[in-house]
Amino acid sequence: MLSVRNLSRRFGGLKAISNVSFDVEEGEFVGVIGPNGAGKTTLLNLLTGYTRPSEGEILLDQSPVHMLRPFEICHRRVARTFQIVRPFAEMSVLDNVMVGTLFASDHSIGVTRGREEAAESVRIAGLWEQRAQLAGSLTIGQKKRLELARALATRPKLLLLDEVLAGLTRAEVDQLVNSIRAIGQRGVTVIMIEHLVHVILRLCRRVIVLNFGEVIFDGPTADAMDHPEVVRSYLGRPLQRTA
Repeated sequence: MLSVRNLSRRFGGLKAISNVSFDVEEGEFVGVIGPNGAGKTTLLNLLTGYTRPSEGEILLDQSPVHMLRPFEICHRRVARTFQIVRPFAEMSVLDNVMVGTLFASDHSIGVTRGREEAAESVRIAGLWEQRAQLAGSLTIGQKKRLELARALATRPKLLLLDEVLAGLTRAEVDQLVNSIRAIGQRGVTVIMIEHLVHVILRLCRRVIVLNFGEVIFDGPTADAMDHPEVVRSYLGRPLQRTA
């Protein structure tokens, strides 16, 4: 589904992403980890058109998309979340998600139909009881769920999650992990940036590890936890795993 070829992005003299290549197959659930400043969010910005590459190319279903604008990539059924949530505070939860439905459509649909299509995403994200509540009054955990619901409302086949679990309590993390797992089980391909390694172990069979903008590991998640370079640059010590 997704092919990244020799992708690089420079900001002045700094290479945030350097000669990155990987493929993602349809239905895969891939984790992306690495220390702060490794280039993880820059990679997502490149994949979704918010940043243009300095070199390399991105192919979606064998068609180049690296020169498209974000809304054009969204119309290709690629969606993402952002680390900093910015809901429309004076709109209801359902209407916030409806905006995602309307934005993603490359043809005109009415508000009534938009709300109807948004309802399923609200339910999947676990916000149905809050659907009439103003988004500005939600807790941070609920706002993270709203961010996920808006992305889902665009009907993605490829979903990119940028630290969607950051700042949540353990109970909120467990609830949102269940929602994300359900999304993957529906056949959506997922690429997930996350610092919670135990979540990556639970959800992702494969992990890509970045450091200083370069891929230092790409393979089975369990193998990454013992890989010497991953341990040295990110984990600090081999991960102690229990049954």
